[in-house]
Parts: sequence; C-alpha cells; structure tokens
Amino acid sequence: MPYLTSRKSQQVILDLYVQPKSSRTRVVGLHDGSIKLTITAPPVEGKANDQVTAFIAKLFKIPKSALTLLSGHQGRHKKLAVTGITKEEIKRILAPLL
Repeated sequence: MPYLTSRKSQQVILDLYVQPKSSRTRVVGLHDGSIKLTITAPPVEGKANDQVTAFIAKLFKIPKSALTLLSGHQGRHKKLAVTGITKEEIKRILAPLL
C-alpha cells in the first residue's frame, strides 16, 4: 500500500491528496497512490490543514496531538505522521472506505 509507510519511531506516514471546498468531508478513494480526501474547508489560513487533521483524528479515534503534518502545508499532496495507532489498525479502518 503506497499510501502507508512505517517509521522506526512508531509512526505511520499517510500520503494524502486533499480536495478543498467540497460539499462533504470524507475519504473518497485513491488518487495516484495517495488517499483522496474531500473537505469542506477552503485552502486559506490553514483551515484546510486543520480540517484534515481533525477528520483523520476522528476517523482513527486518536487525539489531534498524535498527528503531525510533515509536508504539503500549502499544497494538495500532504504527508501526515500518525502515532498511537498501528499500521494494521489503519489498514482495517481504511479498507471499507477505499
């Protein structure tokens, strides 16, 4: 699964492709090997990034503090580091959504 990678530091890295200003916030599938999210927030003043982290935290039932945006602060392609959940648990949660 190219959208999930593990690090030795107990982190899982998610590759995301984000489409802002959508009618709903949800996982819609895959896009070029990344998990595609649609979000309702506009891509201004960090609102889209805030909504992405809040949505992922709720989806995986982890605190927002367990998420770190590594790259893509101003773009659609983002890398998000996740701690507090295993790669296998993430796969199980995402499987019905992809």
